[in-house]
Amino acid sequence: MGIQGIDLSLIWGVIIAFGVMMYVIMDGFDLGLGILFPLIPDAQERDVMMNTVAPVWDGNETWLILGGAALYGAFPLAYSVILEALYLPLIFMLAGLIFRGVAFEFRFKASPERRHIWDKAFIGGSLLATFSQGIAIGTYIVGIPVVNRVFVGGAFDWLSPFPLFCGVGLVVAYALLGSTWLLVKTEGMLESRMRHYTRPLAFVLMAIVAVLCVWTPLLHPEIATRWFTHAHTVVFGGLVILGVLALVGLLKTLRQYHSHWPFVFTLALVFLGYMGLAFSIWPNIVPPSISLWEAASPLSSQLFILIGTLFILPIILTYTCWSYYVFRGKVRIGDGYH
Repeated sequence: MGIQGIDLSLIWGVIIAFGVMMYVIMDGFDLGLGILFPLIPDAQERDVMMNTVAPVWDGNETWLILGGAALYGAFPLAYSVILEALYLPLIFMLAGLIFRGVAFEFRFKASPERRHIWDKAFIGGSLLATFSQGIAIGTYIVGIPVVNRVFVGGAFDWLSPFPLFCGVGLVVAYALLGSTWLLVKTEGMLESRMRHYTRPLAFVLMAIVAVLCVWTPLLHPEIATRWFTHAHTVVFGGLVILGVLALVGLLKTLRQYHSHWPFVFTLALVFLGYMGLAFSIWPNIVPPSISLWEAASPLSSQLFILIGTLFILPIILTYTCWSYYVFRGKVRIGDGYH
């Protein structure tokens, strides 16, 4: 399991989980802007929305690449099984990311008469990418059928009620991230509109989470056992209590017209949901049957790529923090990135 007492599989599991979490958080509010676009008809306010993330949006997706590459190198069995099970949702996700990426660049250069085309591409790409990610997460929670280390399910296993509901849930979660991000980055009428939309989005998200908390253990008796045994009940109960406190904090700071704290509490809600997912499937990397150690590559391979990652990861963190620091502050109408 490790070299001289070091569990490399566990280390890689933490690195991949961290990379995916960073992607969900950072690209989440980015995608959320596209989801919110139809609610903002004013062209200048749409410009402001895109300018809040224009300097950093492509860097956010670095974390998705890191997570995928790390999964391929450290857990090749999990990589092959998960990709085979989720080919179509992942293809749809990539198509959505391509559409919105192209829309980012072309929208600023298009004539006013044609800008609506790229607005629609931005909206459609954001919705498609987000909904597909939610479907992938839902399918992952439901479980991927594996026999003799080979995927034995069908190409459309993801087309079922629970994954589709998770897709809707992630759309709401990213919209909430987007609206609270705009509280941090904008002012005036646009900020007021986002404050108006944030409250109902928070309540809808909590309703979706409540449904998932009931639906998931009914769908998986092993998850129900994990949640409601004595030792694990404390952890699950703690996550629920912290989630309620984060929701209360979000609503309170909205009423007090804070600009930054609603975003912080929304990040806390997303993080707690992510931890709940990890808690539900641990120690499996391909639920319900393949653990981290069963899917791991040879120790020599894990060690080799870990050395490179320990050099690259601080660089990614540094330029990510630096870019957000450089482009801090409010974005106003008339400001531009391009």
